[in-house]
Amino acid sequence: MQNDLAHVQMQAIGRDGVLHEADVVLLVIDGSRPPTARDTTRLELTLSETNAPVHIALNKTDRAAPDSLAAWQEWIEAGNHGVLHPVSAQDGEGTDALLQALHEALPEGPFLYPEDDIATDPVRFFAAELVRETVFEQYGEEIPYSVFCQVEEFREEQDPVYIQVNVYVERASQKRILIGSKGHAIRALGQASREKIEHFVGRRVYLDLWVKPLKSWRKNRAHLGALGFQVPEEDGQGHK
Repeated sequence: MQNDLAHVQMQAIGRDGVLHEADVVLLVIDGSRPPTARDTTRLELTLSETNAPVHIALNKTDRAAPDSLAAWQEWIEAGNHGVLHPVSAQDGEGTDALLQALHEALPEGPFLYPEDDIATDPVRFFAAELVRETVFEQYGEEIPYSVFCQVEEFREEQDPVYIQVNVYVERASQKRILIGSKGHAIRALGQASREKIEHFVGRRVYLDLWVKPLKSWRKNRAHLGALGFQVPEEDGQGHK
């Protein structure tokens, strides 16, 4: 069953044209499952769709039977199907050498954006995400998944740069947790977030955090739309 699923995925890749566009192909094989004629025929058909260098990670070398590993190695080498890399994902054996080989095989591509652009998203987006990342780091399991951060104001002409970030939560009780006793938690959140943002923008930052309850915002289409999410339209019967 696993081999059939792998075949479906590889055939889908071939149909979508990804293999034709690939600079390097990495094939991961379960070394604990001896190859069958059906397996090798399908793999050969799929690999025939690319002219890119192929690297083959023969996985589970820590648990596979020697006969199974030897059979795969014989197929790879006899057909010159790619560069063999015996690895164990469980204990990491051979993975460093595999990554190094892939790095060396990848060609240096052209710049797709101006050299001084560090990303395609605006700085506002990253400022909000850095605050949310810090929420994940500093709070328990329940709070982070109910939090959405959005930059309300960004005054880069000032020194320090003024950034106001609204931190939306779903319940008033979550707001109290984020703020903490006498504001200790929100101050710690602000300090850690500010240091990350300053490192990112390379300037001093005044970070102003506002925690705002927005009841069940993750399930409310109007709230999601107001926060900038793309919400699928309903068909008139309440179906998306």
